[in-house]
Formats: sequence, C-alpha cells, structure tokens
Amino acid sequence: MDKKEARLRRARKTRAKIAELKVARLSVHRSNCHIYAQIIDETGSKVLASASTLEVEVRKDVSNGGNAKAAALVGQRIAEKAKAAGIEKVAFDRSGFHYHGRVKALAEAAREHGLVF
Repeated sequence: MDKKEARLRRARKTRAKIAELKVARLSVHRSNCHIYAQIIDETGSKVLASASTLEVEVRKDVSNGGNAKAAALVGQRIAEKAKAAGIEKVAFDRSGFHYHGRVKALAEAAREHGLVF
C-alpha cells in the first residue's frame, strides 16, 4: 500500500463515520502549492461554502499558498463564509491527511473564528 492508497483508506473511514452524524462537513484538501476547504451539506450533494489559497483576497495577503500562514487565512475565510451561510456546527473531514501542519493550522483558525467541531 503506497501513501496515496493509505490516505484514501483513512478518508473513506472518516467519511463513513461523518455520514452517521448527519451534519455538514468541513472538507480539506491540500496540494503542494495550495490548500482548499469546502463545507458540504449532510447529504454530500451540495457545497455550501468554500475557500482556498487561489482566491484573490487570499493571494494578495500571502505570497505562497503552501504554508501554514496561508492555511490559517483559509480557515478564517471558511469560518466567515460559514457564519454568513448560517452554519455554526460542522464535522471536520481532513480527507485522510494527518492532523499536522497546514491541516491543523486551518482547523485551529476555523475554530478561533466561530466554527464548532
């Protein structure tokens, strides 16, 4: 089993558990250069809010989208957009990535700005 297969296996297990909770999920994806966050409804069929380092507002504040500072800014933006959409409680879906570094920075920033998970 290589790294990608192991990550996808972890993601599958997490998503199965989140589906039982019947709550919106904050899904995170990271690449080498960027980080993306989406809030997806309970059924998994509709994106309610999204933020990433590709957005113009984020790009003007950070020069590199692949670091913890950029991830924290994305966490702040997704929390603000969730509040605007009337969402306060979510389940954190790290997509099989380890809770460390950029994923952790995004989660902590989202919690600081009002998301509950």
